[in-house]
Amino acid sequence: MSVASVESAPTRSPERPVRKRKREKQGRLAFWLLLPAGAAVFGVIVYPIIRTLIISFFKVDSALATDTPFVGLDNYVHVLTSASFWSSMGRTLYFTLVSTALELVLGLIVAGLLNAKLRARWLFRAIVIIPWAIPTIVNAAMWKGIFNAQYGAFNALLSQLGIIQHYQAWLGDPFTALNMVIIADVWKNTSLVAFFLLAGLTSIPGELYESAKMDRASWPRIFRSIVLPMLVPSISIVLVLRTVEAFKVFDIIYAMTRGGPVNGTQTVAYFAYTTAFSDQNFGVGSALSYLIVLVILALTAVYLRLLRRSEMSLL
Repeated sequence: MSVASVESAPTRSPERPVRKRKREKQGRLAFWLLLPAGAAVFGVIVYPIIRTLIISFFKVDSALATDTPFVGLDNYVHVLTSASFWSSMGRTLYFTLVSTALELVLGLIVAGLLNAKLRARWLFRAIVIIPWAIPTIVNAAMWKGIFNAQYGAFNALLSQLGIIQHYQAWLGDPFTALNMVIIADVWKNTSLVAFFLLAGLTSIPGELYESAKMDRASWPRIFRSIVLPMLVPSISIVLVLRTVEAFKVFDIIYAMTRGGPVNGTQTVAYFAYTTAFSDQNFGVGSALSYLIVLVILALTAVYLRLLRRSEMSLL
């Protein structure tokens, strides 16, 4: 080899191997640091999801059952042909639609009040968030006491106002009890909806309001032409989140009524719980769980599609 070719050959920088080894060392360190979190996610989330799907295709009628024959889609067929399932589904849809609609309307009103220019606005915002910060079990126990048939504050208030003559068992009638649970749920979650909508209101430029006032636009016109179109993204997030949470409601039902009276407040999530754990029918309970997931996905897709259409029509 000539001297010229040796001189013209590119020299390999000694820093490249050092950088490569450093990246490999950092990659191994990142792997070992993420391994505990990954194992926890797999053990708590991924494995139960896969295990539940597998169980839904088998007949598992006991936690200690050894004979678990494969039944295919029989568990799903059993659920879809069950009158109890469709009854609980109807109550769940009613709970979801009414609670979400009330939370959206009341949340919009509260957000408008919190967006007003007040001196102690920060204090009012802190007070409004308190109901959402209360744990659901505590909230349910509080409202269960309020609706108590003997010493409840709700009966006392209505009696003093002259609306009722005798104390009533508000949680004793199936349909009335379901509406009382809705009131408790709306009281807790309206503040969360209000803060989502407040974030949307604060992002609206003030110049739009000023130009609308210069054009002498009325407040209904301003709300329809400016506020509502700008709030569509926030409303879509609220509807999706609250629909999912309301459809799979369980904890407030468990704490207030245990699905009663006469299964009047038994939602589909509570029905899945009693089927799997009270009746020890884990195969059918697993099938119920996956059917709930499919319904939630369908409702979310419908919501998003309708909101896109409304956003296009408003714009």
